[in-house]
Amino acid sequence: MSNSSSLNEFLLLTFADKWELQLLHFSLFLGIYLAALLGNGLIITAIACDHHLHTPMYFFLLNLSLLDLGSISTTVPKSMANSLWDTTAISYSGCAAQVFFFVFFLSAEYSLLTVMAYDRFVAICRPLHYRTLMDSRACVKMAAAAWGTVFLYAVLHTANTFSIPLCQGNVVDQFFCEIPQILKLSCLDCCLREAGLLVVSGCLAFVCFVFIVVSYVQIFTAVLRIPSEQGRHKAFSMCLPHLAVVSLCVSTAMFAYLKPPSISSPALDLVVAVLYSVVPPAVNPLIYSMRNKELKEALRKLVQLVLFQQQ
Repeated sequence: MSNSSSLNEFLLLTFADKWELQLLHFSLFLGIYLAALLGNGLIITAIACDHHLHTPMYFFLLNLSLLDLGSISTTVPKSMANSLWDTTAISYSGCAAQVFFFVFFLSAEYSLLTVMAYDRFVAICRPLHYRTLMDSRACVKMAAAAWGTVFLYAVLHTANTFSIPLCQGNVVDQFFCEIPQILKLSCLDCCLREAGLLVVSGCLAFVCFVFIVVSYVQIFTAVLRIPSEQGRHKAFSMCLPHLAVVSLCVSTAMFAYLKPPSISSPALDLVVAVLYSVVPPAVNPLIYSMRNKELKEALRKLVQLVLFQQQ
């Protein structure tokens, strides 16, 4: 039996026991991490440098790319380092930092996706009021509210989680410090506060989800009323990438946290955690750039500029 006050480190779950498989895990995570850095970095640079992209939609996309970079950088580098150095340890403070930043970036991304749904709703359903409702000041306030609110939320979650006595050792059955896995180490009668906070979190997430669904019901209703096929195609092109990103984030997170206990296992939990924490930050830039001509053009100009300067 151990107490959280005496813990100096936690032991994380490894993907494999053999060195060759650990090296394979390191290589795969390195490839995904570099893809996320490249994709999100290009989007951030293109939006920042191209004045044609200084609009609310791309402003929020820039924020989303920043959150994706932060999210994947919270978990993947430590996991790669552990595989490379054949260790599973993470310090107590490092674990607390992982919990804080992971909750912060994941919650901020979900909040920002909700704001982006409102932006798409105003652009398609209230086009005459778009410049008024979504001016630069309003966009900055919405983004600041999303970042600031989840910062307090992450502080509360982290402080609450690590104030609970841990009585079941220090082995975390995940490749990063995940709150549900840490709670398994706590005393059985000490989880009511965290459980209450998780219920409140679930209610807030559900409210955001309902807001996104209602927004898109009205958006698709308005799009189907557009007489021209070209206008409908343009409207769908504006919304489908965002809807795809929302679907990816929500579906993987829901399966991770709401799957029946009967099908739960360390191996499945590990795979699901990769799906909702590692894959979206690497895939989101690809989703947003596939059907977006303006972003493709800005990225093409950026790549040409870089290649020209190198010559």
